[in-house]
Amino acid sequence: MRGNSITVTENGLHLALEIMDDGDVRLVHFGALPLSAEDIEERQRSAFRIMELQFTGEDRAEYHGRSHRASFPGLRMVYDGHEDTRNEYGRKLDIRLTDPITAVEAIQHYQFYDGVQTLRSWTTLHNRGDGEIGVEYVSSFALTGLDKEGAADRDEKMRLHLAHNGWQSELQWRSYALPELGLSHLIDRGSKRVGCSNTGSWSAAEHLPMAVLENKQAGTSLFWQIEHNGSWHWEIIDQADRLTLLASGPTEHDNQWWKLLRPGERFVSVPVAVGAVSGGFEQAIGELTTYRRRTRRSNADNRELRIIFNDYMNCLWGDPTTEKLLPLIDAAADAGCEYFCIDAGWYASGEWWDGVGEWMPSQERFPGGIKYVLDYIRGKRMIPGLWLELEVMGVNSPKLAETDDSWFFMRHGKRVKDRSRYQLDYRQDAVVAHANEVIRRLVEDYGVGYIKMDYNINAGIGTEANSDSFGDGLLEHNRAYLAWLDGIFAKYPDLVIENCSSGGMRMDYAMLSRHSIQSTSDQENYVNYAAIAAASPAALTPEQSAIWSYPLREGDDEEVVFNMVNALLLRVHQSGHLAELSPRRRELVKEALDYYKSIRADIPEALPFWPLGLPTQQDDWISLGLRRGNRIYLAVWRVRGDGEEARLPLGFLSGSEPKVRCAYPQGGEAQWSWRAKEGELTVRLSKTQTARLFELHAE
Repeated sequence: MRGNSITVTENGLHLALEIMDDGDVRLVHFGALPLSAEDIEERQRSAFRIMELQFTGEDRAEYHGRSHRASFPGLRMVYDGHEDTRNEYGRKLDIRLTDPITAVEAIQHYQFYDGVQTLRSWTTLHNRGDGEIGVEYVSSFALTGLDKEGAADRDEKMRLHLAHNGWQSELQWRSYALPELGLSHLIDRGSKRVGCSNTGSWSAAEHLPMAVLENKQAGTSLFWQIEHNGSWHWEIIDQADRLTLLASGPTEHDNQWWKLLRPGERFVSVPVAVGAVSGGFEQAIGELTTYRRRTRRSNADNRELRIIFNDYMNCLWGDPTTEKLLPLIDAAADAGCEYFCIDAGWYASGEWWDGVGEWMPSQERFPGGIKYVLDYIRGKRMIPGLWLELEVMGVNSPKLAETDDSWFFMRHGKRVKDRSRYQLDYRQDAVVAHANEVIRRLVEDYGVGYIKMDYNINAGIGTEANSDSFGDGLLEHNRAYLAWLDGIFAKYPDLVIENCSSGGMRMDYAMLSRHSIQSTSDQENYVNYAAIAAASPAALTPEQSAIWSYPLREGDDEEVVFNMVNALLLRVHQSGHLAELSPRRRELVKEALDYYKSIRADIPEALPFWPLGLPTQQDDWISLGLRRGNRIYLAVWRVRGDGEEARLPLGFLSGSEPKVRCAYPQGGEAQWSWRAKEGELTVRLSKTQTARLFELHAE
């Protein structure tokens, strides 16, 4: 029997809930199109559950395999009221459910954002009973019927877009039909699941915590991102002849997370952003980009997009000295850089990897003191910066003498060690006090305005110290670190802290909702970097995407241009031996940075698109576009192959005659033509490993 219903239409999103006479609550629809009643058969309705919740000692139902479906007391929860309110962000819907046996209350939260076709979803648990409860799994977002629109079989109409990730191989997007991943439509339910899971403190070690599911027949896409800086899990399963998405933070089954909920205690799950659009991947990313801009910390850095010079990549490689830095500082200033960051090594006289943790400058490297160099940077009208790795302590650090085991992650009675570093536990007051003092010294005593915050280890499943499980300790530490970051930004609102984890190993919107800028990769080959750079706006806003540009000592003009085009539509992270380049090649760098300054006001308002599709490392040609109003910026790379021409379809300009020019470099070899009827730009580059940046101004 069907009781009441709750229907929400907000910002182009349609959400429908059914509350049955027995108290069962079903999320029967979420999407960019209104609910069509005939898309759901009566026999399927009981599978449209609003959440999954598994307690220790409780039963499981159905044919679940390794999936998190059919959980108890999830199947037992009954409706206990709801609130439909508005706050500073937009409309908020809270559905309250109660377990009649354990008296645990669960609230499913849906926060909408005015003008944004994306909501944030999470679950709060409250133990109102008199017994302890062990929580093994709680969904942050659950939705059945992903494939219900369109008559074609899901094997044919559904495409899943995933971002594979790895050190120096970040942002490798791929698109799959579900049978290509082993989820063929053969029965109405099965034990197979398709999903991604991350365990550890590198949130993006193998995949980004996001995906896009496209229904090509219905012309719609569903997208989600898990907003967490540690372990997480999502899965797509089939049940009742429909596809279901379950998205969450860590789980016991997948991530060694388990939480003891004592009487009166609450637990809040990891938030998940979920949205839906009419259109495909680009439309989904456009809405997600708008959401990311709306929900991150407001800061001047994402509006001003000042140019950073960092001395590490294909330059000093973590071996800075006063003698080496001064000519680099001069060259960076002459080129037009606005920050100068001294990277790793400033705190040690020689080999420093396993001795980090004290963060005091080396007198050997800086005979006149590091403040002399920082003042020199400031005298060149640049803001000085320093590299830090403040979440670890080297196994040979002199700072260890002031610590004990309580400072660190512990497993089986031993300190967790990875790559000759110990993981600090930010739940501890002493650790937070240590971190606060390091930041205070750098900002207040040294005058640092930019910190490259690196993180080069993975702490694994978590810590047993003061926790119910290894994963519980990790989750609490993750949240404590975010709270520490919030405090630092509150105290120093103009301080820029770059989020770096061996490049892009922690590219998530728990971190990026705080940090204004993200290191995308440690990739050392500028040609390989093109695909990473071009793919990055699908994972983060363009103005947060820091891209290395590092002209080589032994390169030619085209090598400089290729390097610069990598970064010009994103966030310029300049490096390389600028002081040792020929005058002509240094002028190409300056030309690029001057041009960047002329367009950077458009970048925080622009949306990305990919005329040749999402790039891969195997592509001959790559292209990334940014569009703001009638201004279109288009980067084009010829990487390899015999073809000297690329045809770039720009359907949104078909039938028009935009003004087209090669904006960078001026006077470089390039040929292009525009076909108005088709809306197609043809670009000809005669050599491989060349790149150009075009501007198109539409009427």
